[in-house]
Amino acid sequence: MHSPVQRVSATEAAFQAIRALIDDAELTVGDRLPGEIALARQFGVSRSVVREALHACATLGLTETRSGSGTYVVSKTPSGVSEFGGFDPDELMEARIHVEVPTAGHAAERRTEAELDAMRQLVARMVDTVSLHEWVRLDRDFHTLIAEASHNSVLVSITASMRRSLDLQSEFLNITQARQRDSDVEHAEILAAVEAGDRAAAERAARHHIDAVAAAIRAGR
Repeated sequence: MHSPVQRVSATEAAFQAIRALIDDAELTVGDRLPGEIALARQFGVSRSVVREALHACATLGLTETRSGSGTYVVSKTPSGVSEFGGFDPDELMEARIHVEVPTAGHAAERRTEAELDAMRQLVARMVDTVSLHEWVRLDRDFHTLIAEASHNSVLVSITASMRRSLDLQSEFLNITQARQRDSDVEHAEILAAVEAGDRAAAERAARHHIDAVAAAIRAGR
């Protein structure tokens, strides 16, 4: 009998609990997992949390959800994430380096006091929240605001075009690699450099953040 999941990092905990079910010797490839309602009751979480965890399992190639039938075990070994919103993870990270690093540098030189205040509030709220959906939304807002603070409309547009894929990436890594708190620290470092008006430090902090995310993606494969 699996014990109820604690609310803190509920989706991550539910993901690990489902992984344990899949690893159970009694389950084989082709077996159907309990339904969302049953899993939510078993782990003491909401159906939306279970749904997020099952999505992560499917992304890793462990399960497959069949409409009107349920979720089935298709592998006991993770196959590794192959795409985020249609983009190859390696290509996405390569693009982030070329977009987000100079964007952070421009933001350090061009940000306004109002933009800085908004960044501070976002970073503080990310640290405080225990909701995955809320954190992903705040993460999106933070990176969007960094782009807006660059006062370069092309960089703002490019950043916006990547956000759906980056939201999926953030959600996946926070569930499977517990990246949320590490990202909080890295965001604070970017903010500190932007606040100081230090272009080189802002670019280093942005590059450090992207490199850490890339390492987490590799670890999850």
